[in-house]
Amino acid sequence: MHFVLTLHSHLPYVLNHGRWPHGSDWLCEATLDTYLPLLETLLDLEEREVSAPATLGITPVLANQLASPGFQEEMDAFFRQRLQACEEAPASLQETGDEELLPLVGFWRDHFQGLRSFWERLDRDLVGAFRRLEERGRLEIISSAATHGFLPLLGREESVRLQLTVGAAEHRRLFGKDPRGCWVPECAYRPGGVWDPMPGVSRAEHRQGLETFLHDAGFRYFFIDTHMAEAGESLGWYGDVPHGVERFDAAWEGETRQDRPEPIRSAYQAYLVGDQGTGAGVTAFVREPLASMQVWSRHHGYPGDEAYLEFHKIRWPGGLKFWRVTGPDVDLGGKGHYDPVRAGVRASGHATHFSGFLGHIQRSQNVGPSGVAMAPFDTELFGHWWFEGVAFLGELFRRLPYRDGVVPVTASQHLDSFPPQHLLLPLEGSWGANGDFSMWLNDGTRWTWERLWRLEETFWETATSVPDSGEHRRILAHAGRQLLLAQSSDWQFMISTGAVPDYGEKRFNLHCDDAEGLLEALKPGAPAQVLAAAREKIPELEERDDLFPDILSCMAQVLERA
Repeated sequence: MHFVLTLHSHLPYVLNHGRWPHGSDWLCEATLDTYLPLLETLLDLEEREVSAPATLGITPVLANQLASPGFQEEMDAFFRQRLQACEEAPASLQETGDEELLPLVGFWRDHFQGLRSFWERLDRDLVGAFRRLEERGRLEIISSAATHGFLPLLGREESVRLQLTVGAAEHRRLFGKDPRGCWVPECAYRPGGVWDPMPGVSRAEHRQGLETFLHDAGFRYFFIDTHMAEAGESLGWYGDVPHGVERFDAAWEGETRQDRPEPIRSAYQAYLVGDQGTGAGVTAFVREPLASMQVWSRHHGYPGDEAYLEFHKIRWPGGLKFWRVTGPDVDLGGKGHYDPVRAGVRASGHATHFSGFLGHIQRSQNVGPSGVAMAPFDTELFGHWWFEGVAFLGELFRRLPYRDGVVPVTASQHLDSFPPQHLLLPLEGSWGANGDFSMWLNDGTRWTWERLWRLEETFWETATSVPDSGEHRRILAHAGRQLLLAQSSDWQFMISTGAVPDYGEKRFNLHCDDAEGLLEALKPGAPAQVLAAAREKIPELEERDDLFPDILSCMAQVLERA
């Protein structure tokens, strides 16, 4: 059985949008907690000649930020702030009578100093370091939609194409090769058929399946959640199913759940989705449910172990963490002190257990040599949310060579070894709550889609008639960037979860406002004051949202297909 570990790295564009709590500090914290430790671990495994063929997704919007000189300056400042907190902590702890925590201050000081030295040895270039690892055959880097837009709900097919065209182009620019795989944002898929997600507001029309857009953009595989490939309840329906293609159990009609046959599809198989007659298919990897839950779940998996660092309890001033999980029902006031050595032992033990668990899956699920267990996770789970998670990954790759029947490979290595089976996906779905689109389209976010769909209509109508002048093309490029930024699925997610709804609303409205203002200046006969306002806005946008330099050429490609 092949084991494909897939790490999905993504943050919305926060650079130049403040620092704390949801500005550049968010990006710097993910770098300090996850990206640097992960890269350090992968390089250590390479030095020790341990195979660690991870499939690493880095979204274009994140890669643009990591490659920015502005991010490097922010990261340098963040390191200074973290180390200053360590310098100030002893006096603060003595004042509050918490001297027993002093050894942990030394632990954090050494940890931060080590990562800063590593950062400087990399010449502060994370993108280049990951790129060189791929060039040496140590991992596979895949791309995504430009700003992590929720593709099935975008109002215009041109918008879907632009997200994916920019995604592929930016990957080539930053990583030097065509991306073979695409992390479709939120694992959200829709098949071909009549599209009308909000009757009376959206424009009902026939749409192609998402696999068509992926194929046209040059991608050859993507990822879907488990319920999409097993006999789960239908989460949506898009009209008639063509004959001659085997259907999921969820597509059966006129039968009760009890009357339906046993599932005939497995989560341990890659499937070719699309028209096999024309060669326009794209492979779908299926999320493996058992292994994913074992690692991901705080309540049922490893991250909830009582010895691990407690994410939610932070000491102020300084922002250092001194406590462990302690127990699943222990409130923050009852948390015990963290022991890094004990936590490290637990991470090593859990890696041993997980390698055995993969072997158990291979035997209990009767997965043959051509089968695949694809385990996808947000990269930030490891190190940021689960502090010991990166060490767990390193230990796991050290143990897998001794586990018979389980072979770690990249997604492309699996596809090159075993051809996928053909399959029709008649369902829509995602890896969000309820397995559908409700996390992103609900009563609380309905207004965002109403505004975004109108903006899309205006943008694409305007883009086809913009005068071929330097000034007008420059304004159009910035309007395109603002459209892409407004389409980020992060904003609806923030609103729906209720964690930071104000920030999600603010950022969504900001990018819509700016796009609408620029498009007004591109209308034929626009008043002089409107054009002047656009001219004045451009320098601000060039400094604030400095990404996707080749967006005009990507737009041209999209319009050629329209």
